[in-house]
Amino acid sequence: MSENAIEIRDLRKSFSKFHLGPLDLTVPKGSIYGFVGPNGAGKTTTLDLLFGMGRRDGGSMNLIGMDAIENEVAVKQRVAYVSPDLNYQVWSKVKHVIKFIRGFYDRWDQAYCEELLRRFKIEQSDKIATLSFGNKIKLALVLALARRPELLVLDEPTVGLDALSKREVFSQLLTMIQDGKHTILISSHGLTDLERFTDHIGIINEGRMLLEGRTDELLATHQHIDFEIEGELPPGGHLVNQDRNRHRVITDEPENYTTALKQRGASHISAHPVNLEELFIGLVGENEE
Repeated sequence: MSENAIEIRDLRKSFSKFHLGPLDLTVPKGSIYGFVGPNGAGKTTTLDLLFGMGRRDGGSMNLIGMDAIENEVAVKQRVAYVSPDLNYQVWSKVKHVIKFIRGFYDRWDQAYCEELLRRFKIEQSDKIATLSFGNKIKLALVLALARRPELLVLDEPTVGLDALSKREVFSQLLTMIQDGKHTILISSHGLTDLERFTDHIGIINEGRMLLEGRTDELLATHQHIDFEIEGELPPGGHLVNQDRNRHRVITDEPENYTTALKQRGASHISAHPVNLEELFIGLVGENEE
């Protein structure tokens, strides 16, 4: 049995103006994985392919130990997906969509469903059309979590949520993975939230994975280096900004990079830790020097 909840290998998909891959992505079982990238990087395309919304050009996709396409029905019994694009208004009221959805899932936990509704302040008698955008997101989360999925995939789950609602949502997500048997992938632009709550991160840009690994290790190994230099920069750093001969780069080899700078006559060298937003901007904003 694989120790990974998601394994994507050499995934490829081409459109007229965009190419995804070859992409590798690994989500360890029992983790909260943050999948981040700028708009148009390929996050949504990757998630769509995982759930059978489009045909891949090549590569493999395994969810909870099964091929995502060959075992589509079995996978969808054990994997839940939440997106702001999901629309349940056709069922009119909250109680109607709950009655419909729960009939498809043997693991449905009605008591947990009702507890989540109370926590999220949603009434079963509420009309879905009149719910705020944030409450529609919370309803989608209720419908996903009540299925007790082994793997939960969330696309921008905190859009439209206030600070208190976000805290409640992440509290439920953290509770979900405590037994080590459940896994969450979050695709989001909320980098501050992801830095606090994820233990693994993958950064994608222009259809390729730039960086993937444990959140704490990636933030510990990368640093900002500020310095003054005339002439070419050493290899191994991503240029973040430049003002005449004053530069800032981000690198995962700060000691080696600092040594190389000294050898090239750089001065006023200083190193600083980075947060996830700074790491993201440093890797995505500029090409490697």
